[in-house]
Amino acid sequence: MPAEPTSSPLPSSVAVDIAGFRGIKRLAAAYGRRYSAVAPFFAGDPSSDDAWDAIIATRQAAPRGDRIAEIVMAQQRARSAPAEASEAAARLADPQAVAIVTGQQAGLFGGPLYTILKAISAIRLARQVGARHGVPTVAVFWVDAEDHDLDEIRACHLLDVDQDVATLALSLPPTSAGKPAATVQLGPDINDVLDALAAALPPTDFTDTLTASLRHAYAPGRRLVDAFAIWLEQLLGPLGLVVFDASDPAAKPLVAPLFERELNQPGVTASLARAAGERLEHAGFHAQVETHPESVALFLMTERRVPVRRDGDRFAIGDETVGRDELLRRLHDNPASLGPNVLLRPVVQDQLFPTVCYVAGPNELAYLAQLKDVYAHFDVPMPLIAPRMTVSVVDAAVIKFIRRHSVAVETLHRQDDSVLNALLGAQFPETVDQALQATEAALRDHMRDLSVAVATVDPTLTGAAESTLGRMERDLQNFRNKVVQAAKRRDETLRRQFTRAQTQLFPSGTPQERRVASLFFLNRYGPALIDRLATDPTLDTAHHWVISV
Repeated sequence: MPAEPTSSPLPSSVAVDIAGFRGIKRLAAAYGRRYSAVAPFFAGDPSSDDAWDAIIATRQAAPRGDRIAEIVMAQQRARSAPAEASEAAARLADPQAVAIVTGQQAGLFGGPLYTILKAISAIRLARQVGARHGVPTVAVFWVDAEDHDLDEIRACHLLDVDQDVATLALSLPPTSAGKPAATVQLGPDINDVLDALAAALPPTDFTDTLTASLRHAYAPGRRLVDAFAIWLEQLLGPLGLVVFDASDPAAKPLVAPLFERELNQPGVTASLARAAGERLEHAGFHAQVETHPESVALFLMTERRVPVRRDGDRFAIGDETVGRDELLRRLHDNPASLGPNVLLRPVVQDQLFPTVCYVAGPNELAYLAQLKDVYAHFDVPMPLIAPRMTVSVVDAAVIKFIRRHSVAVETLHRQDDSVLNALLGAQFPETVDQALQATEAALRDHMRDLSVAVATVDPTLTGAAESTLGRMERDLQNFRNKVVQAAKRRDETLRRQFTRAQTQLFPSGTPQERRVASLFFLNRYGPALIDRLATDPTLDTAHHWVISV
Protein backbone atom coordinates (compact mmCIF):
# COMPACT_ATOMS: atom_id res chain seq x y z
CA MET A 1 0.00 0.00 0.00
CA PRO A 2 -0.34 2.32 -1.87
CA ALA A 3 -1.79 -0.44 -3.99
CA GLU A 4 -0.34 -1.55 -7.25
CA PRO A 5 -2.64 -1.47 -10.29
CA THR A 6 -5.19 -4.26 -10.15
CA SER A 7 -5.65 -4.49 -13.90
CA SER A 8 -4.08 -3.38 -17.17
CA PRO A 9 -4.23 0.31 -18.11
CA LEU A 10 -7.43 1.35 -19.83
CA PRO A 11 -7.39 2.22 -23.55
CA SER A 12 -8.12 5.81 -22.50
CA SER A 13 -4.86 6.16 -20.56
CA VAL A 14 -1.10 6.16 -21.03
CA ALA A 15 1.33 5.42 -18.19
CA VAL A 16 4.64 7.28 -17.88
CA ASP A 17 7.33 6.11 -15.43
CA ILE A 18 7.19 8.74 -12.69
CA ALA A 19 10.99 8.85 -12.44
CA GLY A 20 11.22 10.22 -15.97
CA PHE A 21 8.41 12.75 -15.76
CA ARG A 22 9.07 16.47 -15.84
CA GLY A 23 9.89 18.04 -12.46
CA ILE A 24 10.33 14.78 -10.54
CA LYS A 25 13.53 15.11 -8.52
CA ARG A 26 15.85 12.31 -7.54
CA LEU A 27 14.49 11.86 -4.03
CA ALA A 28 10.89 11.56 -5.24
CA ALA A 29 11.96 9.02 -7.87
CA ALA A 30 13.92 6.99 -5.32
CA TYR A 31 11.05 7.06 -2.84
CA GLY A 32 8.86 4.94 -5.08
CA ARG A 33 11.61 2.77 -6.60
CA ARG A 34 14.31 2.30 -3.95
CA TYR A 35 12.79 3.11 -0.60
CA SER A 36 15.81 1.59 1.17
CA ALA A 37 17.91 4.49 -0.16
CA VAL A 38 15.75 7.05 1.65
CA ALA A 39 14.52 4.94 4.58
CA PRO A 40 16.67 6.74 7.21
CA PHE A 41 14.74 9.95 6.56
CA PHE A 42 11.18 8.63 6.92
CA ALA A 43 9.01 6.78 9.42
CA GLY A 44 8.30 3.70 7.34
CA ASP A 45 7.72 2.24 3.91
CA PRO A 46 4.14 2.95 2.78
CA SER A 47 4.21 -0.23 0.68
CA SER A 48 4.70 -2.36 3.83
CA ASP A 49 1.70 -3.70 5.76
CA ASP A 50 3.92 -3.98 8.83
CA ALA A 51 4.66 -0.26 8.67
CA TRP A 52 0.92 0.47 8.50
CA ASP A 53 0.15 -1.84 11.40
CA ALA A 54 2.84 -0.13 13.49
CA ILE A 55 1.75 3.45 12.86
CA ILE A 56 -1.94 2.59 13.33
CA ALA A 57 -1.16 0.97 16.69
CA THR A 58 0.94 3.97 17.73
CA ARG A 59 -1.79 6.48 16.91
CA GLN A 60 -4.53 4.43 18.52
CA ALA A 61 -2.48 4.13 21.73
CA ALA A 62 -1.76 7.87 21.91
CA PRO A 63 -4.00 9.91 24.24
CA ARG A 64 -6.53 12.11 22.51
CA GLY A 65 -9.68 14.01 23.20
CA ASP A 66 -12.64 14.83 21.02
CA ARG A 67 -11.87 18.53 20.72
CA ILE A 68 -10.58 18.35 17.16
CA ALA A 69 -13.74 16.57 16.04
CA GLU A 70 -15.83 19.31 17.67
CA ILE A 71 -13.75 22.05 16.02
CA VAL A 72 -13.97 20.46 12.60
CA MET A 73 -17.71 19.91 12.87
CA ALA A 74 -18.20 23.53 13.94
CA GLN A 75 -16.38 24.62 10.78
CA GLN A 76 -18.55 22.29 8.72
CA ARG A 77 -21.77 23.66 10.20
CA ALA A 78 -20.68 27.19 9.30
CA ARG A 79 -20.07 26.06 5.71
CA SER A 80 -23.17 23.81 5.42
CA ALA A 81 -20.97 20.84 4.58
CA PRO A 82 -22.40 17.75 2.86
CA ALA A 83 -23.75 15.07 5.21
CA GLU A 84 -21.08 12.56 4.19
CA ALA A 85 -18.32 14.97 5.20
CA SER A 86 -19.98 15.64 8.56
CA GLU A 87 -20.33 11.91 9.22
CA ALA A 88 -16.64 11.45 8.47
CA ALA A 89 -15.68 14.29 10.83
CA ALA A 90 -17.75 12.73 13.62
CA ARG A 91 -15.63 9.57 13.30
CA LEU A 92 -12.61 11.57 14.45
CA ALA A 93 -14.05 11.40 17.98
CA ASP A 94 -13.63 7.61 17.93
CA PRO A 95 -10.44 6.74 19.88
CA GLN A 96 -9.70 4.02 17.31
CA ALA A 97 -10.03 6.32 14.28
CA VAL A 98 -7.01 7.36 12.23
CA ALA A 99 -6.55 10.03 9.57
CA ILE A 100 -5.03 10.22 6.10
CA VAL A 101 -4.09 13.88 5.70
CA THR A 102 -3.10 16.05 2.79
CA GLY A 103 -3.26 19.78 2.20
CA GLN A 104 -2.59 22.79 0.06
CA GLN A 105 -2.97 26.55 -0.13
CA ALA A 106 -6.39 28.07 -0.80
CA GLY A 107 -5.94 28.66 -4.54
CA LEU A 108 -8.47 30.79 -6.40
CA PHE A 109 -11.45 28.71 -7.63
CA GLY A 110 -9.88 25.55 -6.22
CA GLY A 111 -6.38 26.04 -7.57
CA PRO A 112 -4.51 23.85 -10.08
CA LEU A 113 -5.52 20.28 -10.91
CA TYR A 114 -2.99 18.81 -8.48
CA THR A 115 -5.00 20.20 -5.55
CA ILE A 116 -7.91 17.85 -6.16
CA LEU A 117 -5.46 15.09 -7.11
CA LYS A 118 -4.04 15.33 -3.59
CA ALA A 119 -7.51 15.31 -2.04
CA ILE A 120 -8.69 12.34 -4.11
CA SER A 121 -5.46 10.47 -3.38
CA ALA A 122 -6.21 10.87 0.35
CA ILE A 123 -9.79 9.67 -0.16
CA ARG A 124 -8.64 6.59 -2.09
CA LEU A 125 -5.98 5.76 0.49
CA ALA A 126 -8.40 6.20 3.40
CA ARG A 127 -10.74 3.69 1.76
CA GLN A 128 -7.88 1.22 1.28
CA VAL A 129 -6.64 1.54 4.86
CA GLY A 130 -10.13 1.19 6.30
CA ALA A 131 -10.83 -1.94 4.27
CA ARG A 132 -7.41 -3.54 4.66
CA HIS A 133 -6.78 -2.85 8.34
CA GLY A 134 -10.34 -2.74 9.67
CA VAL A 135 -9.93 0.67 11.28
CA PRO A 136 -12.13 3.82 10.99
CA THR A 137 -10.17 6.01 8.60
CA VAL A 138 -10.89 9.64 7.71
CA ALA A 139 -9.48 11.62 4.78
CA VAL A 140 -8.60 15.18 5.89
CA PHE A 141 -7.65 18.15 3.70
CA TRP A 142 -5.62 20.76 5.59
CA VAL A 143 -6.21 24.22 4.10
CA ASP A 144 -2.96 26.11 4.67
CA ALA A 145 -4.81 29.30 5.50
CA GLU A 146 -1.86 31.01 7.18
CA ASP A 147 0.31 30.99 4.05
CA HIS A 148 1.10 34.47 2.77
CA ASP A 149 2.11 33.74 -0.84
CA LEU A 150 -0.88 35.65 -2.17
CA ASP A 151 0.55 36.10 -5.66
CA GLU A 152 0.42 32.33 -6.13
CA ILE A 153 -3.10 31.78 -4.84
CA ARG A 154 -4.83 34.87 -6.28
CA ALA A 155 -4.63 33.62 -9.88
CA CYS A 156 -6.41 30.89 -11.83
CA HIS A 157 -5.20 29.53 -15.19
CA LEU A 158 -7.31 28.02 -17.98
CA LEU A 159 -6.77 26.94 -21.57
CA ASP A 160 -8.59 29.09 -24.11
CA VAL A 161 -10.04 27.97 -27.45
CA ASP A 162 -6.57 28.26 -29.03
CA GLN A 163 -5.07 26.11 -26.25
CA ASP A 164 -3.17 29.11 -24.89
CA VAL A 165 -2.98 29.76 -21.14
CA ALA A 166 -5.49 32.39 -20.02
CA THR A 167 -5.15 33.88 -16.53
CA LEU A 168 -7.84 35.25 -14.23
CA ALA A 169 -6.75 37.00 -11.06
CA LEU A 170 -8.07 38.81 -8.03
CA SER A 171 -7.00 42.41 -7.61
CA LEU A 172 -5.46 42.80 -4.17
CA PRO A 173 -4.33 46.12 -2.68
CA PRO A 174 -0.61 46.62 -2.05
CA THR A 175 -1.38 46.54 1.68
CA SER A 176 -2.17 42.80 1.31
CA ALA A 177 1.50 41.92 0.80
CA GLY A 178 2.74 39.68 3.59
CA LYS A 179 -0.71 39.04 5.00
CA PRO A 180 -1.92 35.49 5.64
CA ALA A 181 -4.48 34.15 3.19
CA ALA A 182 -6.97 33.87 6.06
CA THR A 183 -7.12 37.68 6.26
CA VAL A 184 -8.08 38.20 2.60
CA GLN A 185 -11.74 39.00 2.12
CA LEU A 186 -13.47 38.92 -1.24
CA GLY A 187 -14.74 42.29 -2.37
CA PRO A 188 -17.41 43.18 -4.95
CA ASP A 189 -14.81 42.78 -7.73
CA ILE A 190 -14.99 39.00 -7.30
CA ASN A 191 -18.18 39.18 -9.37
CA ASP A 192 -16.19 40.68 -12.25
CA VAL A 193 -13.69 37.81 -12.03
CA LEU A 194 -16.54 35.30 -11.98
CA ASP A 195 -18.10 36.99 -15.02
CA ALA A 196 -14.75 36.77 -16.81
CA LEU A 197 -14.50 33.11 -15.85
CA ALA A 198 -17.98 32.35 -17.20
CA ALA A 199 -17.05 34.06 -20.47
CA ALA A 200 -13.74 32.18 -20.73
CA LEU A 201 -15.14 28.69 -20.16
CA PRO A 202 -16.27 26.89 -23.33
CA PRO A 203 -20.02 26.21 -22.88
CA THR A 204 -20.79 22.58 -21.99
CA ASP A 205 -23.58 20.68 -20.31
CA PHE A 206 -21.82 21.35 -17.00
CA THR A 207 -21.02 25.06 -17.28
CA ASP A 208 -24.17 26.48 -15.67
CA THR A 209 -23.99 24.19 -12.63
CA LEU A 210 -20.26 24.78 -12.24
CA THR A 211 -20.44 28.56 -12.41
CA ALA A 212 -23.45 28.63 -10.06
CA SER A 213 -21.56 26.63 -7.44
CA LEU A 214 -18.53 28.89 -7.80
CA ARG A 215 -20.69 32.00 -7.37
CA HIS A 216 -22.15 30.48 -4.22
CA ALA A 217 -18.71 29.70 -2.77
CA TYR A 218 -16.93 32.85 -3.91
CA ALA A 219 -19.51 35.38 -2.76
CA PRO A 220 -18.51 38.96 -1.90
CA GLY A 221 -17.80 39.32 1.80
CA ARG A 222 -16.46 35.80 2.28
CA ARG A 223 -12.87 35.15 3.18
CA LEU A 224 -10.85 33.66 0.33
CA VAL A 225 -10.07 30.68 2.57
CA ASP A 226 -13.74 30.06 3.37
CA ALA A 227 -14.63 30.23 -0.33
CA PHE A 228 -11.97 27.66 -1.17
CA ALA A 229 -13.11 25.37 1.68
CA ILE A 230 -16.77 25.59 0.62
CA TRP A 231 -15.88 24.84 -3.00
CA LEU A 232 -13.67 21.85 -2.18
CA GLU A 233 -16.15 20.54 0.38
CA GLN A 234 -19.08 20.70 -2.02
CA LEU A 235 -16.99 18.96 -4.67
CA LEU A 236 -15.44 16.15 -2.61
CA GLY A 237 -17.33 16.18 0.69
CA PRO A 238 -19.83 13.66 -0.71
CA LEU A 239 -16.86 11.25 -0.98
CA GLY A 240 -16.16 11.71 2.73
CA LEU A 241 -13.44 14.36 2.55
CA VAL A 242 -13.08 16.45 5.73
CA VAL A 243 -11.85 20.00 5.03
CA PHE A 244 -10.03 21.79 7.86
CA ASP A 245 -9.25 25.52 7.98
CA ALA A 246 -5.87 25.60 9.73
CA SER A 247 -6.27 29.26 10.75
CA ASP A 248 -9.14 28.46 13.14
CA PRO A 249 -8.27 30.09 16.50
CA ALA A 250 -10.22 27.35 18.30
CA ALA A 251 -7.54 24.80 17.36
CA LYS A 252 -4.54 26.81 18.56
CA PRO A 253 -4.87 25.94 22.31
CA LEU A 254 -4.48 22.27 21.34
CA VAL A 255 -1.02 22.92 19.94
CA ALA A 256 0.12 25.71 22.28
CA PRO A 257 2.43 23.24 24.12
CA LEU A 258 4.35 22.74 20.85
CA PHE A 259 4.77 26.50 20.48
CA GLU A 260 5.89 26.75 24.09
CA ARG A 261 8.54 24.07 23.59
CA GLU A 262 9.81 25.86 20.50
CA LEU A 263 10.18 29.09 22.48
CA ASN A 264 11.87 27.34 25.38
CA GLN A 265 14.31 25.52 23.11
CA PRO A 266 14.78 27.98 20.23
CA GLY A 267 16.93 26.88 17.35
CA VAL A 268 16.64 23.14 18.00
CA THR A 269 14.06 22.60 15.25
CA ALA A 270 16.17 24.53 12.74
CA SER A 271 19.37 22.68 13.65
CA LEU A 272 17.69 19.26 13.42
CA ALA A 273 16.27 20.09 9.98
CA ARG A 274 19.61 21.51 8.84
CA ALA A 275 21.47 18.37 9.95
CA ALA A 276 18.97 16.19 8.10
CA GLY A 277 19.45 18.34 5.01
CA GLU A 278 23.20 17.80 5.17
CA ARG A 279 22.67 14.04 5.44
CA LEU A 280 20.33 14.16 2.44
CA GLU A 281 22.96 15.95 0.38
CA HIS A 282 25.64 13.50 1.51
CA ALA A 283 23.37 10.67 0.32
CA GLY A 284 23.15 12.28 -3.12
CA PHE A 285 19.79 14.02 -2.75
CA HIS A 286 18.96 17.67 -2.04
CA ALA A 287 17.79 19.69 0.95
CA GLN A 288 14.52 21.50 0.25
CA VAL A 289 14.64 23.85 3.25
CA GLU A 290 17.68 25.88 4.22
CA THR A 291 17.54 27.02 7.82
CA HIS A 292 19.33 29.88 9.58
CA PRO A 293 20.94 29.22 12.97
CA GLU A 294 18.85 32.00 14.50
CA SER A 295 15.57 30.72 13.03
CA VAL A 296 12.62 29.93 15.27
CA ALA A 297 9.93 27.75 13.69
CA LEU A 298 7.18 30.26 14.47
CA PHE A 299 5.48 33.35 13.10
CA LEU A 300 3.79 36.10 15.05
CA MET A 301 0.30 36.26 13.59
CA THR A 302 -0.75 39.90 13.45
CA GLU A 303 -2.14 41.63 10.37
CA ARG A 304 0.95 40.19 8.75
CA ARG A 305 2.82 36.95 9.32
CA VAL A 306 6.11 38.02 10.88
CA PRO A 307 9.00 35.55 11.39
CA VAL A 308 10.36 35.06 14.89
CA ARG A 309 14.17 34.95 15.25
CA ARG A 310 16.55 34.49 18.12
CA ASP A 311 18.43 37.63 19.13
CA GLY A 312 20.78 36.55 21.87
CA ASP A 313 18.61 35.75 24.90
CA ARG A 314 15.66 37.54 23.35
CA PHE A 315 13.51 37.24 20.22
CA ALA A 316 13.38 39.59 17.26
CA ILE A 317 9.97 40.00 15.58
CA GLY A 318 10.23 42.52 12.80
CA ASP A 319 11.50 45.72 14.42
CA GLU A 320 10.44 44.54 17.88
CA THR A 321 12.65 42.69 20.37
CA VAL A 322 10.95 40.84 23.23
CA GLY A 323 11.96 38.45 25.99
CA ARG A 324 10.94 34.81 26.22
CA ASP A 325 8.65 35.47 29.19
CA GLU A 326 6.79 38.13 27.24
CA LEU A 327 6.28 35.82 24.25
CA LEU A 328 5.15 33.00 26.52
CA ARG A 329 2.68 35.39 28.16
CA ARG A 330 1.28 36.35 24.75
CA LEU A 331 0.99 32.68 23.86
CA HIS A 332 -0.83 31.93 27.12
CA ASP A 333 -3.21 34.87 26.69
CA ASN A 334 -3.86 34.20 23.01
CA PRO A 335 -2.59 30.92 21.48
CA ALA A 336 -3.70 32.18 18.06
CA SER A 337 -1.06 34.92 18.24
CA LEU A 338 1.54 32.43 16.99
CA GLY A 339 1.63 30.08 14.03
CA PRO A 340 4.07 27.45 12.72
CA ASN A 341 6.50 27.85 9.88
CA VAL A 342 7.14 25.18 7.23
CA LEU A 343 9.23 23.04 9.60
CA LEU A 344 6.71 22.98 12.43
CA ARG A 345 3.48 22.97 10.42
CA PRO A 346 3.45 19.19 9.74
CA VAL A 347 4.07 18.50 13.44
CA VAL A 348 1.18 20.82 14.40
CA GLN A 349 -1.05 19.09 11.86
CA ASP A 350 -0.23 15.64 13.23
CA GLN A 351 -0.63 16.75 16.82
CA LEU A 352 -4.18 17.85 16.01
CA PHE A 353 -5.15 14.79 13.95
CA PRO A 354 -4.44 11.06 14.50
CA THR A 355 -2.44 11.03 11.27
CA VAL A 356 -1.11 7.70 10.08
CA CYS A 357 -0.17 8.93 6.61
CA TYR A 358 0.37 12.23 4.83
CA VAL A 359 -0.23 12.36 1.06
CA ALA A 360 2.54 14.48 -0.41
CA GLY A 361 3.42 16.00 -3.73
CA PRO A 362 6.86 15.33 -5.25
CA ASN A 363 8.39 18.55 -3.91
CA GLU A 364 6.97 18.04 -0.42
CA LEU A 365 8.81 14.76 -0.03
CA ALA A 366 12.14 16.60 0.14
CA TYR A 367 11.28 18.88 3.05
CA LEU A 368 9.41 16.14 4.92
CA ALA A 369 12.64 14.12 4.68
CA GLN A 370 14.23 16.77 6.91
CA LEU A 371 11.67 16.41 9.71
CA LYS A 372 12.02 12.92 11.20
CA ASP A 373 14.11 14.18 14.14
CA VAL A 374 11.88 17.24 14.49
CA TYR A 375 8.87 15.00 15.06
CA ALA A 376 10.84 13.07 17.68
CA HIS A 377 11.88 16.32 19.38
CA PHE A 378 8.21 17.23 19.87
CA ASP A 379 7.16 13.67 20.83
CA VAL A 380 4.70 13.50 17.91
CA PRO A 381 4.67 10.28 15.84
CA MET A 382 5.83 10.94 12.31
CA PRO A 383 3.29 9.49 9.85
CA LEU A 384 4.03 7.45 6.79
CA ILE A 385 4.33 9.51 3.62
CA ALA A 386 2.49 8.41 0.48
CA PRO A 387 2.97 10.10 -2.92
CA ARG A 388 -0.13 11.61 -4.47
CA MET A 389 -1.38 10.44 -7.85
CA THR A 390 -0.05 12.50 -10.73
CA VAL A 391 -2.30 12.91 -13.78
CA SER A 392 -2.78 14.87 -16.99
CA VAL A 393 -6.29 15.03 -18.44
CA VAL A 394 -6.43 15.27 -22.24
CA ASP A 395 -8.94 14.66 -24.98
CA ALA A 396 -9.15 11.27 -26.68
CA ALA A 397 -7.38 12.54 -29.80
CA VAL A 398 -4.23 13.22 -27.79
CA ILE A 399 -4.22 9.67 -26.38
CA LYS A 400 -4.66 8.35 -29.93
CA PHE A 401 -1.81 10.54 -31.20
CA ILE A 402 0.57 9.38 -28.42
CA ARG A 403 -0.22 5.73 -29.06
CA ARG A 404 -0.12 5.90 -32.87
CA HIS A 405 3.25 7.63 -33.02
CA SER A 406 4.78 6.06 -29.85
CA VAL A 407 5.52 9.54 -28.54
CA ALA A 408 7.48 9.74 -25.26
CA VAL A 409 5.15 11.97 -23.24
CA GLU A 410 7.92 13.35 -21.05
CA THR A 411 9.71 14.85 -24.11
CA LEU A 412 6.79 17.11 -25.00
CA HIS A 413 7.74 19.70 -22.37
CA ARG A 414 10.45 21.02 -24.69
CA GLN A 415 9.38 24.37 -26.09
CA ASP A 416 11.18 23.96 -29.42
CA ASP A 417 10.79 21.93 -32.62
CA SER A 418 13.27 19.17 -31.80
CA VAL A 419 10.71 16.53 -30.89
CA LEU A 420 8.39 17.53 -33.74
CA ASN A 421 11.27 17.42 -36.23
CA ALA A 422 12.26 13.96 -35.03
CA LEU A 423 8.67 12.81 -35.30
CA LEU A 424 8.29 14.24 -38.79
CA GLY A 425 11.65 12.80 -39.76
CA ALA A 426 10.35 9.39 -38.81
CA GLN A 427 7.48 9.90 -41.25
CA PHE A 428 9.76 10.13 -44.32
CA PRO A 429 9.11 7.63 -47.08
CA GLU A 430 11.62 4.85 -46.47
CA THR A 431 13.23 5.35 -49.89
CA VAL A 432 13.95 9.02 -49.13
CA ASP A 433 15.51 8.26 -45.80
CA GLN A 434 17.54 5.39 -47.24
CA ALA A 435 18.76 7.58 -50.10
CA LEU A 436 19.86 10.34 -47.71
CA GLN A 437 21.66 7.89 -45.46
CA ALA A 438 23.35 6.22 -48.44
CA THR A 439 24.47 9.61 -49.78
CA GLU A 440 25.89 10.59 -46.38
CA ALA A 441 27.80 7.30 -46.13
CA ALA A 442 29.08 7.47 -49.72
CA LEU A 443 30.20 11.06 -49.22
CA ARG A 444 32.26 10.13 -46.17
CA ASP A 445 33.77 7.10 -47.96
CA HIS A 446 34.71 9.02 -51.12
CA MET A 447 36.14 11.96 -49.22
CA ARG A 448 38.17 9.59 -47.05
CA ASP A 449 39.62 7.99 -50.21
CA LEU A 450 40.28 11.42 -51.69
CA SER A 451 42.03 12.57 -48.51
CA VAL A 452 44.40 9.57 -48.72
CA ALA A 453 45.06 10.19 -52.43
CA VAL A 454 45.85 13.93 -52.17
CA ALA A 455 48.19 13.28 -49.26
CA THR A 456 50.53 11.57 -51.74
CA VAL A 457 50.66 14.82 -53.68
CA ASP A 458 50.86 17.23 -50.72
CA PRO A 459 50.28 16.10 -47.08
CA THR A 460 48.99 19.58 -46.20
CA LEU A 461 45.97 19.03 -48.43
CA THR A 462 44.54 16.48 -45.94
CA GLY A 463 43.23 19.29 -43.73
CA ALA A 464 41.64 20.98 -46.73
CA ALA A 465 39.92 17.72 -47.64
CA GLU A 466 38.54 17.39 -44.13
CA SER A 467 37.26 20.99 -44.23
CA THR A 468 35.64 20.31 -47.57
CA LEU A 469 33.97 17.20 -46.13
CA GLY A 470 32.68 19.25 -43.21
CA ARG A 471 31.14 21.83 -45.57
CA MET A 472 29.58 19.13 -47.71
CA GLU A 473 28.15 17.37 -44.65
CA ARG A 474 26.66 20.67 -43.45
CA ASP A 475 25.19 21.26 -46.90
CA LEU A 476 23.73 17.76 -46.89
CA GLN A 477 22.31 18.31 -43.39
CA ASN A 478 20.77 21.58 -44.57
CA PHE A 479 19.25 19.69 -47.45
CA ARG A 480 17.88 17.09 -45.03
CA ASN A 481 16.35 19.94 -43.01
CA LYS A 482 14.70 21.23 -46.16
CA VAL A 483 13.21 17.80 -46.69
CA VAL A 484 11.96 17.91 -43.10
CA GLN A 485 10.44 21.34 -43.70
CA ALA A 486 8.74 20.00 -46.82
CA ALA A 487 7.35 17.15 -44.73
CA LYS A 488 6.04 19.73 -42.26
CA ARG A 489 4.22 21.57 -45.01
CA ARG A 490 2.89 18.31 -46.41
CA ASP A 491 1.67 16.96 -43.13
CA GLU A 492 -0.01 19.85 -41.31
CA THR A 493 -2.32 17.36 -39.62
CA LEU A 494 0.58 15.82 -37.77
CA ARG A 495 1.82 19.26 -36.74
CA ARG A 496 -1.62 20.20 -35.37
CA GLN A 497 -1.86 16.91 -33.48
CA PHE A 498 1.58 17.43 -31.99
CA THR A 499 0.86 21.00 -30.94
CA ARG A 500 -2.45 20.01 -29.40
CA ALA A 501 -0.81 17.25 -27.38
CA GLN A 502 2.06 19.49 -26.31
CA THR A 503 -0.12 22.40 -25.20
CA GLN A 504 -2.53 20.16 -23.31
CA LEU A 505 0.19 18.20 -21.53
CA PHE A 506 2.68 21.02 -20.92
CA PRO A 507 1.01 24.43 -21.24
CA SER A 508 3.81 27.03 -21.35
CA GLY A 509 6.25 24.17 -20.77
CA THR A 510 4.79 23.37 -17.31
CA PRO A 511 3.15 20.05 -16.40
CA GLN A 512 -0.58 20.50 -16.85
CA GLU A 513 -1.50 19.46 -13.30
CA ARG A 514 0.62 22.29 -11.90
CA ARG A 515 -0.71 24.95 -14.26
CA VAL A 516 -4.32 24.46 -15.31
CA ALA A 517 -7.20 24.86 -12.85
CA SER A 518 -9.24 21.80 -11.95
CA LEU A 519 -12.43 23.70 -12.80
CA PHE A 520 -11.35 23.77 -16.47
CA PHE A 521 -11.59 19.98 -16.57
CA LEU A 522 -14.73 19.87 -14.43
CA ASN A 523 -16.37 22.18 -16.95
CA ARG A 524 -15.41 19.83 -19.77
CA TYR A 525 -16.14 16.45 -18.15
CA GLY A 526 -18.40 17.10 -15.16
CA PRO A 527 -18.80 14.48 -12.41
CA ALA A 528 -17.31 11.78 -14.66
CA LEU A 529 -13.85 13.26 -14.00
CA ILE A 530 -14.15 12.87 -10.23
CA ASP A 531 -15.58 9.38 -10.61
CA ARG A 532 -12.70 8.31 -12.88
CA LEU A 533 -10.04 9.70 -10.55
CA ALA A 534 -11.65 8.26 -7.44
CA THR A 535 -12.38 4.76 -8.71
CA ASP A 536 -10.02 3.80 -11.56
CA PRO A 537 -7.97 0.95 -10.02
CA THR A 538 -5.12 1.35 -12.52
CA LEU A 539 -4.11 4.83 -11.35
CA ASP A 540 -1.13 3.90 -9.19
CA THR A 541 1.48 6.39 -7.94
CA ALA A 542 4.46 4.75 -9.67
CA HIS A 543 3.41 6.45 -12.92
CA HIS A 544 2.26 9.75 -14.27
CA TRP A 545 -1.04 9.01 -15.95
CA VAL A 546 -2.28 10.67 -19.13
CA ILE A 547 -6.02 10.01 -19.26
CA SER A 548 -9.07 10.95 -21.25
CA VAL A 549 -12.52 10.86 -19.69
